[in-house]
Amino acid sequence: MKTVLVTGGAGYVGSHCCKAFAAAGWNVVTLDNLSRGWREAVRWGPLVEGDIADRALVGRMIADHRPDIVAHFAAFAYVGESVERPDLYYANNSAATLALLEAMREHDVGRLLFSSSCATYGNPVQLPIAEEHPQQPVNPYGWSKLIVERMLDDYAQAYGFSATALRYFNAAGCDPDGEIGERHEPETHVIPLAIEAALAAAEFRVFGTDFATRDGSAVRDFVHVSDLADAHVLAGERLLRQEGFNAFNLGTGDGTSVLEIADAVEKAAGTKLQRISCPRRPGDPPALVASAAKAEAVLGWRPARSDVTTIVASALAWQRSRDDPAVTNLGQYDASAVAARAG
Repeated sequence: MKTVLVTGGAGYVGSHCCKAFAAAGWNVVTLDNLSRGWREAVRWGPLVEGDIADRALVGRMIADHRPDIVAHFAAFAYVGESVERPDLYYANNSAATLALLEAMREHDVGRLLFSSSCATYGNPVQLPIAEEHPQQPVNPYGWSKLIVERMLDDYAQAYGFSATALRYFNAAGCDPDGEIGERHEPETHVIPLAIEAALAAAEFRVFGTDFATRDGSAVRDFVHVSDLADAHVLAGERLLRQEGFNAFNLGTGDGTSVLEIADAVEKAAGTKLQRISCPRRPGDPPALVASAAKAEAVLGWRPARSDVTTIVASALAWQRSRDDPAVTNLGQYDASAVAARAG
């Protein structure tokens, strides 16, 4: 049976990918220092609590489990924080990954699947954004991810590594079975923020209503986290045969505005949001939309759950289960039924 060592498997995207790998028949072993992950999200194989920068620990894990590939999610991911504390991001996201690569090289494991980001592109010069788009990050977070991509390409050429970078656009939604979900402290993602505001009758801030978009709010490409997880399994299987470095965008090719997200949350939750218009945040582009044609052509990946109604329904179900401890088994949510109940 194939084995994947998952760094950061206690986090949002990492935990969903652990479930998908396990469902596809892989042994899953998680390494996470739990600084921003959650112990209870590790449900598909053992958890080793520790840091990727600890080369001795990584070496022992490789010796114990002999992974076929490493799936690397361990990273800090707050853009604003990266601007305020770039040292944290270059140390944790870039330098610690170098330590991970050296431990892998020392123990003869040369296949890595990397959780990258559309933040490596910076401000778009054309839409949709394809993999050939210039990579010009505008914040330390994006640079910290691009530096790792460059390292992977260099390791592939110098040491025969095989590596795949998956550049996410906006990960969203929660596990359809309700076993895991999205949990950040602090929360910065627009969909859970809108849901929290709807359920608590609190304010929902819209940063920018004067963009050159169809309704004035920023447009983003939201992709369901379970669709992202499926892409990782496909990329992981291909990585067993791949040579060299490759990169794929993961998105839908369709953009949804912040105000359209607010409309979808209102419909699903059956309540009105208290919308507050705020100035644009520095550096926010009007629109970010992916071209995922390469992922479809090469990996055979097409998102199946990434319509906004399904994304919002899954996220709302997860949030309600967290708010009500009596809700312990969501089962397969039905997006149309949620919308119907909302009236």
